[in-house]
Amino acid sequence: MHLDHDHTHHGAVSADAHRPDGTRRALRVGLGGPVGSGKTATVAALCRDLRDTLSLAVVTNDIYTREDAEFLLREAVLPPERIQAVETGACPHTAIRDDISANLEAVEELEDTVGPLDLILVESGGDNLTATFSKGLVDAQIFVIDVAGGDDIPRKGGPGVTTADLLVVNKTDLAPYVGSDLGRMARDAAEQRGDLPVVFTSLRSAEGVGPVADWVRERLAAWTTVQVPTG
Repeated sequence: MHLDHDHTHHGAVSADAHRPDGTRRALRVGLGGPVGSGKTATVAALCRDLRDTLSLAVVTNDIYTREDAEFLLREAVLPPERIQAVETGACPHTAIRDDISANLEAVEELEDTVGPLDLILVESGGDNLTATFSKGLVDAQIFVIDVAGGDDIPRKGGPGVTTADLLVVNKTDLAPYVGSDLGRMARDAAEQRGDLPVVFTSLRSAEGVGPVADWVRERLAAWTTVQVPTG
């Protein structure tokens, strides 16, 4: 069963929070966003920031290739056995929202082979503003957009912008060159998202992923302290 997103209880635990042996499974965080917004760069930066203190792994989604996984492997952000690629063969939305079986198999295999894990990052293939993850697959979703795509993106909304647990506005360093108004984007994002958090950053800078990594740590702290339902 695919569970709906619930943004009122950020510490909520999915119904499948147990592994078969009864232990708590890894926190799963999905990353979506338009093509070129910086999803894979965000995953890579998070891996570099978190790998020394957390046991983590990555699942990437591409339609017909393993390009995103191969990028992460070339960058050596994690050992190869901690990176799994899913070739969806169709619309990437299907593999993260509708028929999530291939992604579930990938995350479960990672836990079986390199676990125990604290965190699994699940990156969507190139998608658009309508992309959301099934709650049967991930426990929280990050949506990445960039200022070069136009400062009207937050105003346009769409489920990715309005309902993601964290909205990341990437490539802020390009704003002066592409005519994007960061103040306008911040106001529009706040109007669309209410109390849900927004991070403005540039992943080109050394500290750019810092606020995103801090948010992931907060989610993980909540995940490891909340009571896991039984029965």
